[in-house]
This record gives sequence, structure tokens and C-alpha cells, in this order.
Amino acid sequence: MPDADSATAPAPGLAKPLASSPPGGVTPLAPPGPVREVDISGIAARVRLGANRETAPELLLSLAADEAVTVRAAVAMNAATPLQVDRLLALDQDERVRTLLARKLASLLPSLSDGERNELQTHAMATLSSLVADEAVRVRAAIADVVKEMAEAPRGLILRLAKDSAVSVCDPVIRLSPLLTAEDLITLLEAAPSPATAIAVARRPGLPEPVSDAVAATAHTPAITALLSNQSAAVREATLDALIQRAGETTEWQAPLVRRPLLSAAAARALSDVVATHLLDELCNRADLDPAITSELRGQLLRRLESASPPRRREPDIEQAMEQARRMYADSLLDEARLLEVAQRGEARLATAMLAVAADVPVSVVDRAATLRSAKGLISLVWRAGFSMRAAGPLQTLLARLSPDVILRATANGGFPLAVEEMRWQLDFLTRMGR
Repeated sequence: MPDADSATAPAPGLAKPLASSPPGGVTPLAPPGPVREVDISGIAARVRLGANRETAPELLLSLAADEAVTVRAAVAMNAATPLQVDRLLALDQDERVRTLLARKLASLLPSLSDGERNELQTHAMATLSSLVADEAVRVRAAIADVVKEMAEAPRGLILRLAKDSAVSVCDPVIRLSPLLTAEDLITLLEAAPSPATAIAVARRPGLPEPVSDAVAATAHTPAITALLSNQSAAVREATLDALIQRAGETTEWQAPLVRRPLLSAAAARALSDVVATHLLDELCNRADLDPAITSELRGQLLRRLESASPPRRREPDIEQAMEQARRMYADSLLDEARLLEVAQRGEARLATAMLAVAADVPVSVVDRAATLRSAKGLISLVWRAGFSMRAAGPLQTLLARLSPDVILRATANGGFPLAVEEMRWQLDFLTRMGR
């Protein structure tokens, strides 16, 4: 037969009270009694005492009211701190102390089972419950972080955290707690404590179809986007079809819809009518679609590309380009902005002529730099023309056919990467080659 003391022993990890409790309550905090002489004149010494599991309970009570927050924090983290002292720390003015205490008490929840609880366990739960209602989000988030995947946590505590309006508190619990049922999640969606609630529900792994239906019914675009991006969420085909019909206007749904697992042929066809061209291309490359459907989608993609292709512009020959560049120069229209527009359209001859006229060199000099694929030569011509390195990059790509990884780029302050003497030498070299 167990003795009288073992019948009321605290759960593992819980400290004993400062004194035995009278029937029906917890012993009020008492002033610290006499303790052995200890030097606690320095903060570091008091921190060590506060963190030491062997420190006398009466001394921990005194340290819990210390003026130094680091000392009170050490007491809050100490697993041997009496629960009456924890109750005092739960009222600490510094939220960092309350956060550390909340994390410690939450980690003890597996020892606070729903079975027979002695007085100490009840007291610990009461202190933790007060911290769940703390005004500081940081304190509540610390508890949520500890209990988010804890199967032994009290269900009432989990529901309270899930209904919190702060994202950092509700999100991890809603997404990960094994204690929340499908009914709980649907109730949360109906109550919608905050906009983050629906998004957290939609991101929950293994979401069942009834909850997915409830998310889709919210008309909350970010939540529905999160649902469609949740590859493990079970979504009814009818729900998916309804969302596809609305995806033409809600473009953020298109990519996750195209990437949904196990798309039916009907869903793939419906998507092909509304998604952007690059997503239609991605849809055509899905390996899980029937080859006949894939062939049909590729034909649709080809028709779309052909109809969208702009008519090719007939580029002028070099004599016409030079004449056009001279007119632009005479009308004060030959500037860097227009040169960039021409380069972006891929009009190499006109860009060559504009650079030659602006730099006051024969067009053969520009052609020579392009033929040699000389990044330094083109940069020197851009400098001579009075343009900046902003124009040099596109011209290196267009005229010299240099790949983006080998072109010369501007310095950190946007300047030319070559010295003036070297650019002058490059210009002289390109000019002399033609003589």
C-alpha cells in the first residue's frame, strides 16, 4: 500500500510547494525563511542561483522578485521552482519572463494528464491558463509553439489557442494539432476570429473533403489559394470544377490548379480555356494525363501561340537605318531611352546605326566590335556616344551575341568598368583595323 506522501506526490517535472497545502487550496506565498549564507551580491551569482535546481525554495521566492530581469528569467526556467513562485512570475511586468515561464509550463503538459490530478497539477494548469490569456502575443505564441503537435495537451487549451486572433498563435495550432477534428475546423471557419484562420485551416496537412468544401465556400481568395496549393488536401471534383470556372478572373488560382494532383480530363480541358499561356504549356507537360488529352492540349497551345504572335517587322537595311539614325540625331531624338527601345525590339541594324551616329564613327567600326564579339569595344563606343552602362548591357547581347553570364557589367556605382585610357585605346584599335 502506498504511503500518505506518495498519494499526493507531484507529477514528474513539477516542484513541491513551499509548504504543505491546507485542504481545499494552495498555501499562500510566505516570506522567505532563514537560509544559509550565500553571496548574492552580483547579478551573475543570482542568475546561477535562480537556475540551480538545488536552490532552496525560499531563496527562489526571493529571487523571483529580483530587480534584474535576467535573474527572474532564470527562476522562471528552473524546473524546480515551486508552483507558487511560478504563479508570482506569471504576473511579472516583463513579457520575456512570462514567455519563458509559459514555455516551461507548456512543456510539462504531458505530465498533467486528464486523469486524477493532485493539487499541484491543478495549480500548474491554472497558471498556464492565465498565461494563455496573456495580453502579450509573444507569451501566447510560446505556448502555441510548444503544444502545436502535442497529443497530451488539454483540448480546451488547444481550442482557445486556435481561436486566437494573432497569426503566430493560431496558425501553428490549427495546422498541426492532432486534437482538432474536422468539426472543429469548420467551426473555426464559420467563426473566423481573424483573416489568418481560414488560411491556416486551408494549409493543414491531410485536410478532409468537408473542410475543403467549407474553405471554398468562404470566398476568401488567399485561403482558397492556400487550399489549392495544399497538395495533401482532399478536394471534391465538383468543388474543383467550380473553382476552375472562377479561375479566369482570379488569376492567383491558376498555377495551383494546374499543379493539383490527379486532374481529370474534364478539369484539364476546362483549365486550358482559362489559364495563361505559360501555364497551358505546363499543363501539356503533365505526365499523369492521358496522351490523347495531352495531344489535344498541345494543339490548343499551338493555336494560341500562332494567334498571339505579332507580325514580324521588316528591319531596314543598313543604309536606311543610317538615314533614320541621322534624322533622329538632327531632331534631337537620338537618346539612350530610344536606343534601349530599339535594342529591346531586337532591331540590330537600327541599334548599330544609332550607336555609330551618336559616337560619330563609321558604322564599320560598330560592326567590327560586334564581329569580334568585343564587349570592351562596344562599351567604349557607348562611352564615346555619351550613353551610360545601362545601354551597354543590351547592346553586348544584341550586337555581339554575348550571353548574360559573360557580358561586362557596370561598377557598383553604375559607372563604366574600364578606365578612360583603355576605352580610348579600344576605339583607336577598332578604327585602325579598318584602315
